[in-house]
Amino acid sequence: MTPHTEKKDIKDGQQLAQDSETGSRTLSGKIGVFIRWFAIAMSLFQLYTGFFGELPGYKQLSVHLAFALVLCYVYFPLSKKSPRHRLTVIDGILAILAGAAAIYVFANYKHWALSQGDAAVYDIVIGGVLLAFILEATRRSVSPMLPVITLIFLCYAYFGPYIPGELAHRGFRVARIIDHIFMSGEGLWSIQLRVSATFVFLFVLFGALMDKTGAGQYLINLSFATMGRFRGGPAKAAVVASAAMGSISGSSIANTVTTGSMTIPLMKKVGFQPHTAGAVEVAASTNGQLMPPIMGAAAFVMAEMIGISYFEVVKAAFIPAILSYAAIFSIVHLEAIKENIRGLTKEETPELLKTVISGVHYLIPLFILCYLLLIVFWTPTTSASWAILAGVIVAIGNNFYRTYYLFPRRQARGEENDDPAYLDYLKQPQGFVTRRIPYELLGTLEAGARNMAGVAAACACCGIIIGVVTLTGLGLKMAAFITNLAGGSLLLTLIYSVFACIILGMGLPTTATYIVMAAMTAPAILTISQDIGLGLPVLAIHLFVFYYGIVADDTPPVGLCAYAAAGIAGSDPIKTGWKSFRLDLAAFTLPFMFVYNTKLLMFNTNWVELLYIIPVSIVGMFCWSVFIQGHWVVKTYIWERLIFLGLAFMLVNPSHLYIGGVHINQHQANGLAVAILVAIYFWQRARRAKTATATLEATLT
Repeated sequence: MTPHTEKKDIKDGQQLAQDSETGSRTLSGKIGVFIRWFAIAMSLFQLYTGFFGELPGYKQLSVHLAFALVLCYVYFPLSKKSPRHRLTVIDGILAILAGAAAIYVFANYKHWALSQGDAAVYDIVIGGVLLAFILEATRRSVSPMLPVITLIFLCYAYFGPYIPGELAHRGFRVARIIDHIFMSGEGLWSIQLRVSATFVFLFVLFGALMDKTGAGQYLINLSFATMGRFRGGPAKAAVVASAAMGSISGSSIANTVTTGSMTIPLMKKVGFQPHTAGAVEVAASTNGQLMPPIMGAAAFVMAEMIGISYFEVVKAAFIPAILSYAAIFSIVHLEAIKENIRGLTKEETPELLKTVISGVHYLIPLFILCYLLLIVFWTPTTSASWAILAGVIVAIGNNFYRTYYLFPRRQARGEENDDPAYLDYLKQPQGFVTRRIPYELLGTLEAGARNMAGVAAACACCGIIIGVVTLTGLGLKMAAFITNLAGGSLLLTLIYSVFACIILGMGLPTTATYIVMAAMTAPAILTISQDIGLGLPVLAIHLFVFYYGIVADDTPPVGLCAYAAAGIAGSDPIKTGWKSFRLDLAAFTLPFMFVYNTKLLMFNTNWVELLYIIPVSIVGMFCWSVFIQGHWVVKTYIWERLIFLGLAFMLVNPSHLYIGGVHINQHQANGLAVAILVAIYFWQRARRAKTATATLEATLT
């Protein structure tokens, strides 16, 4: 592949990500300037309310949705044939009408609040129009599947009497459905949109700031400096970089493109097949949504739906996130051994100490965020706001440092460097600092709003679904239906939930999948766990659903991350998707493990026990990786792979192990597993030595 072709593949992958995340339309001229400032105004509004408090009642949500809908219709064209570099008349009209319908609650708040349950005809008409605008905005910005599912729920609310079996209900008139969804706080204006209008927007803005100011590139460079020279180094760097990027972005497709543009070409360079290089990046990036402190929009929705602090969600998700990445890292390592893939040379690897020092200031806002969120226990909104302010101060200070110290020294020494900021400095050194600071900060504000437009539309669409669920009592009906279908078996209920998540997730983003499944299957899992006396924590059940919503993100044939990575790698998207599915199989079993062993979620345990559980579980995930790859020191036999599968469960979840009718406790099971693991290691080393000797003798003869 020529360098020109490789650059084109990277550009195509980045374009796909932009089309799906922020819209494919780019505008210039007066309209472009106006829309950019409109997006900036949205971010400034969110920052203002983050620092000084939200607007009263549902006014905050109304303004947030109005901004988002306008941006959806402006940035996401009507169809693939629509122009990409100018705003069509129809999209301009729809944007204005959608924004006007959404701002109605803000402009007529007193009337709206007093008319709940007794709405006027014009309230119902405006509400119906707004729901239609939300469905179309979601179709453009997220996926056609989510509006289709929403319409199915709306039809369920209307045709209830004609539905057979336990899911039937008395049915509701169109006016009653719209009244409940639009005029109350149990539908459109419920938790989903509130989370989007507060926590999620500010964290997305924080991630955009980190990316614009260079923190993302720094984390990638740091990953290459630490992992690059090891066997299969670029792939290991991709795993580490994606985990680091996931902790500040929470977006899997943005993570894929940001880190993949560097890691995928280098993976191919050292010997990975194109589809494997893309798959490694996809698996690592989708799991970035599991990595605290920023875990994606669904985690914030989860905290609000359950009624717990975000810190509790982060704490519970920490060990599973570590185990998930340990498994991916192990699979990548074994792939490199199996295919005899080298690492980067010393010349290709960034110098570790120099790399660490070059961008350590980028970590200051992240440390402040973690300190305020996880130690001081400030609210996510306040913590993110102050972290953003810290990021702005760091960005300004960094630009002054580069302008008056770093870049002049580089220029004096005649150094060549492809840093965009340095090249910008060389073009117009006198105006660098006065142009670069507004470019980074205003660009951050615009990017944050563009990134959030589709998320807000999806949350609003999910609010419509939740409105139908609360109106019809579908949640309780579905819980009873699943309980009867599973015959009271917790395992069968979990398996049904997995299939539902995967099927839904093929066409929906993680947040939408989680919200729908939390309303439909989580109550059934909770009911059955209580019936059998297990009494699972509610958080464990919701994390179970959340994980499978994430896994569905890279499941063929729809996974957008696989398409973006395949675009960069120049590989087949379906082949890339199936390979990433295989690499990500750890996430398929891990939720079952922490449901049956809630100590992995830090329930009913202590720090001393955790210091024992974490390393043992990491070894268990390594055993799982050997089972997946079929290779350790040498290629494994079938019976060896089955043993490794058993060892994985013995190490990660040893609480239900019986041998010959005798219960084996945790420490005994772990000790037995380690002894078997050591025995297999020496057995495989002996086989490798025997094979090498036989090969040498054959060569000599």
